[in-house]
Amino acid sequence: MGRIDAELLGRVEDFCHRCLDVVDELEKQNRSRRITDQLTGSSTSIGANMFEADESLSRKDFAKCVAISIKELNETRFWLRLIARRDWISLERLGALFDEANQIKKILGAILSRTRSTTAARI
Repeated sequence: MGRIDAELLGRVEDFCHRCLDVVDELEKQNRSRRITDQLTGSSTSIGANMFEADESLSRKDFAKCVAISIKELNETRFWLRLIARRDWISLERLGALFDEANQIKKILGAILSRTRSTTAARI
């Protein structure tokens, strides 16, 4: 069925892939396993929930999946900020990833807002 534009899904998938590149780099540096696990979980959850939203059976389920993706994106942004703050990977190297995270957050926020307003109008 597909509710989400394939380009956006690809963009989210690419973002997840790039976050895993950060995890790989941290593991090479023998950094905190807890933080690498957290970043792995939150970043991949963004993509998993968006792909689930794409095939959702109802508007309510769609909105729930997008909302979870936004929450996981916020958590991912936190872990990336902490990594940069500790200078495990420089802010300069993470800058493009931060920009993409912010752009995706705005897109998902707009999708969620539009979905919720459309759903409320139907009730």
